Amino acid sequence: MKLLLTAINAKYIHSNLAVYSLKAFAKEYKDSVEIAEFTINNQADYILEEIYKKKPDVLLFSCYIWNLSMIEAVMREFHKLCPTVPIWLGGPEVSFEVEDFLKNHSEVTGIMMGEGEETFRELCAYYMDSCNTDEGNSSNRLEDILGIAYRKENGVDVEIQVNPWRSIMNMSDIPFSYDKMEDFSNRIIYYESSRGCPFSCSYCLSSVDKKLRFRDINLVKDELCIFIEQKVPQVKFVDRTFNCHHEHAMEIWKFIHEHDNGVTNFHFEISADLINEEELALMEQMRPGLIQLEIGVQSTNEITIKEIKRTMKLERLKEIVKRVKRFGNIHQHLDLIAGLPFEDYKTFRKSFDEIYALRPNQLQMGFLKVLKGSYMFEHAKEYEILYHDNPPYEVLSTKWLSYEDVLRMKRVEEMLEVYYNSGQFEISMKVLETHFESAFDMFQKLGDFYEANGYFGMSHSRIRRCEILMEFLKQEWQNAPEGEEWQDCIRQALVFDLYYRENCKSRPVWANSYECVKPFARFYCKNGKMSHLEMFSYDFLGENYEELTDPVFVLFSYDKRDPLTHQAQIQYVNPDEDMIIGGADEPAVIEWQRKEQKKF
Repeated sequence: MKLLLTAINAKYIHSNLAVYSLKAFAKEYKDSVEIAEFTINNQADYILEEIYKKKPDVLLFSCYIWNLSMIEAVMREFHKLCPTVPIWLGGPEVSFEVEDFLKNHSEVTGIMMGEGEETFRELCAYYMDSCNTDEGNSSNRLEDILGIAYRKENGVDVEIQVNPWRSIMNMSDIPFSYDKMEDFSNRIIYYESSRGCPFSCSYCLSSVDKKLRFRDINLVKDELCIFIEQKVPQVKFVDRTFNCHHEHAMEIWKFIHEHDNGVTNFHFEISADLINEEELALMEQMRPGLIQLEIGVQSTNEITIKEIKRTMKLERLKEIVKRVKRFGNIHQHLDLIAGLPFEDYKTFRKSFDEIYALRPNQLQMGFLKVLKGSYMFEHAKEYEILYHDNPPYEVLSTKWLSYEDVLRMKRVEEMLEVYYNSGQFEISMKVLETHFESAFDMFQKLGDFYEANGYFGMSHSRIRRCEILMEFLKQEWQNAPEGEEWQDCIRQALVFDLYYRENCKSRPVWANSYECVKPFARFYCKNGKMSHLEMFSYDFLGENYEELTDPVFVLFSYDKRDPLTHQAQIQYVNPDEDMIIGGADEPAVIEWQRKEQKKF
């Protein structure tokens, strides 16, 4: 008897905590349980073929909004090939509206609802018992398993049986999920030290389970030791609001700080306004890159925040984000959601600009997903929300936001990802922001330019993205008296960004001449391609990006990168002083350089 737990992840680097946790809990059946992981980038036919070759006696899928469509396609075809093999689903995407789902998916045998560890172990017992006893003599029955919905044959008819939900379990009863750490050497580890959420945000399924519980802190520390010893690249805590319990959060943060291996990064989803002074003091001491924080803001519109039942002190949140940013050692990822109640185009623009002004390392602009089982799902008609019928159930329009507005905001989202979140245009964006009334307007106009010229839906190189930006600015500034001057500034800023990220294999034709820099590059760049010297006539490391009287030389070192942004280490150098101090007898080169500066 083989039960195959199947996960289809968003990326190869991800792992699926759910299937590993189910197998670990059903330890007495571990020899009969196998795990198969794929990604949504695999072809459905490939996944089908691989599952078929494993010859499962029971097939189970872990379902989320990003993989349900793929799972539906695979299980339909598998059922044609193996109609007698039971197919079970579990996960947040199928735990609600189970009767309708089973009616619409005749190939599915049953659904595990909510927490699955105890339910899965009892399903294992049911199928193992059925396999080892004569038909009709099994002591285990589906009718007795809590937390499932399934097809029950009643003569020639089939009815949907929904058993009562299972009581929540003790988090400390779950064994450690990862028994073969060598399988995760290049993957993200997902880990949970708590379940449930104390808040009631109407768009989130975590608000359904109000019973917050924690894993024993000593167990947590023992398990974190394993990750630290193995030097896994990243451990991502899936706790919904990690810092909702101060003592619990501090115990873990202190532990990873004291046992830092210099490699592993820990990711936490937090409420920034709950951070206190003791936590801030500890954070300030941490190694750059030891932790990163994901902070859900969602909106700054007070009416919206109240309507979605979100608890948030906005000014405190802003203060904390600014202070953590000043530490310079913690990556911050802030989230906004478009399409929430009472949020129109104008108020979302305001929300965007307020949060963008905090300069997070990443600003995620998402669109409302109307999840089954959530308060938002129950009140969709009241808010006049139209959304996609298929996963991820994303908003099309609301009472306050037209579909046309949504399409325009989609263009903002795309430009934000390309020119801000990628980290590839850091200096250019900072310079450009000073020429627009708001950051939102800047991304909106740039997105509209992409749309008008048919640039969406095409694959663009990084240099081509630079060229499109210059095309956009040429149009935007064609009637501005200072337009030509600022286009030169942006051109140099783009060159700065290109070399800030990597030592370009080919220099773009629109970049400044490099001939006058070459003699000095030979002096400074002695480690091959791991460094680059460039000359600029603007102070891009200052605050006002002013034009300089004399050009400056910037040395980019790629063997010394910022642990948060991964940008090259940069420093100003002075050839006149350094080359003389260093014993370089090149006065003619230096004099030639002074003359060449005038041509720059």
